[in-house]
Amino acid sequence: MDKRIEKKAWGRRNAFRITIVSAFILWAMFYLIFRDKSSKLKVDSAKVTFGEVINDKFEEYISQIGTVAPILTVYLDAIEGGRVEEIQVEKGCMVEKDQVILRLSNPNLNLSILNSEANLAEQMNFLRNTRLAMEQEKLRLKEQMLDIKYKLQKQERLYKKNKLFYEQNIISEEEYLVSKEEYEYLYNMNILLLEKEKTDSMFRSVQIKQFELNLERMQENLDLVRNKLENLNVKAPIAGQLGALNAEIGEAKKEGQRLGVINDLQAYKVKVSVDEYYIDRITEEQQGKLKRNNEEFKLKVKRIYPEVKNGRFDIDMVFNGAIPDNIRTGQTYRLIISLGQSEEAIIIPKGGFYQSTGGQWVYVLNENGTEAIKRSIRLGNQNPMYFEVLEGLKQGETIITSGYDDFGDVDKIIFN
Repeated sequence: MDKRIEKKAWGRRNAFRITIVSAFILWAMFYLIFRDKSSKLKVDSAKVTFGEVINDKFEEYISQIGTVAPILTVYLDAIEGGRVEEIQVEKGCMVEKDQVILRLSNPNLNLSILNSEANLAEQMNFLRNTRLAMEQEKLRLKEQMLDIKYKLQKQERLYKKNKLFYEQNIISEEEYLVSKEEYEYLYNMNILLLEKEKTDSMFRSVQIKQFELNLERMQENLDLVRNKLENLNVKAPIAGQLGALNAEIGEAKKEGQRLGVINDLQAYKVKVSVDEYYIDRITEEQQGKLKRNNEEFKLKVKRIYPEVKNGRFDIDMVFNGAIPDNIRTGQTYRLIISLGQSEEAIIIPKGGFYQSTGGQWVYVLNENGTEAIKRSIRLGNQNPMYFEVLEGLKQGETIITSGYDDFGDVDKIIFN
């Protein structure tokens, strides 16, 4: 006979267990596929600093330290070498233009002047003697010409008379020819003396002019040597302050040796050393400013020195208007040099994060501020306070601005 078999109660329990296990497996698969795989790091929010992304006026500028210097510095060099005999002005004193600062002595220069004067006197005496000899020669020539002219006139009369007598057979041919030859001789001698006078006159004129030119040159040379003697008195080329003086009584100075400097204190400039990164961004007439006692003073670039030393180049800036009171050489100021016009831009504060990321990415806080997520960005220009943001951030967001060295390279920061 058939016997009814009843289902056991453990079957229902086993189905429930299978359902639970299946649900767990499905959840595990979903978690493995869709779970957050980013690396995380828990950080105390009190140990980091934050900065807000804002939309504001952005001006690219650099902040530099400048040193006040005189607008003009003139160097004192020894034009002539010599021994320091007298110092008339001490370092730091004010001097007027052409005021004697110190005196040098040079015996060789004095001897050279005496020799030049002696040579000049000798040449002048020689010129006087030459002129006298030429005048005497000129007078002798005139005397000869006068004598020849007189004889020529007498002989001409005799020749004409003898010619007439010869034609009438009153005198012999010999007597006639003698008078004729004597006349022709005197006639040719007169022509020769006239030519000699003309030639001698030209020669005397050229020779006298050459002598006078030599005398002028000798006089110029003497004046030059005397000027060298005057250069032993070292004078101030401009009015100003004697900033330095490198000379002691009895000290020997060579020609061209630096003796000191004179500073023109009528105006001032500010010397600034700038990083070579900005060498193609700085131009003449570029604007700048500085603040002193809550007052702002404008400056402009006057000169750019192209030489780069130790990664920096120098510029001179001058005040464009008012200057600070009681300004002194050697004072230092922090200046702001503008590199462009201010424009609307998305900007973020500067911070230690840049050293870690190079400005390629930052940590951006979520809306409730519980965590910060790594995000790629692109930065543009900068000034000492802000970076210009070109891509990756929008106004109102908040980033971590402090250094990232302790974060490693995690994708997400969780705040305790």
